[in-house]
Amino acid sequence: MLKLVDRDGAMTHPQFHGKLEAAGFGIFVPFFFVTSGVRFDLHALFASGSTLTRVPIFLVALLAARGLPALLYRDLVQGPKKSAAAGLLQATSLGFFVVAGQIGMELDLISRATGAALIAAGLLSVLLFPLGALGLLRREDGSDHVRALEPEPLG
Repeated sequence: MLKLVDRDGAMTHPQFHGKLEAAGFGIFVPFFFVTSGVRFDLHALFASGSTLTRVPIFLVALLAARGLPALLYRDLVQGPKKSAAAGLLQATSLGFFVVAGQIGMELDLISRATGAALIAAGLLSVLLFPLGALGLLRREDGSDHVRALEPEPLG
């Protein structure tokens, strides 16, 4: 694949890295996520109550690991609500859980049920955390950032 991107063999083409990233994000990453999504084991997720209880545990762990650091720059973003919103947006992560779950299952380090719980937590983070962040920002008086995201009224 690399020889197709950079034909001079020395991989010194000035646009080599850009082409490599474009190929990775345009072909390989979507292919990986599609094949991972096809193999998502919904039955394993709902097979036991203990598997379902892992989903909120993974969500809380994700929020703690990636969202709590937003407290460090709360003064820079002008207040606790904006800091909490930033933390929720930082904690949104589907890719990490899909990749970690897939690798863990391939190496037989985690069960299919745990892998399904990881992916479900990632999916919920993508759905719930941005909604929570927008809710926090909407309650903030005079938030131009949220108004900029809202669609213009028609006619």
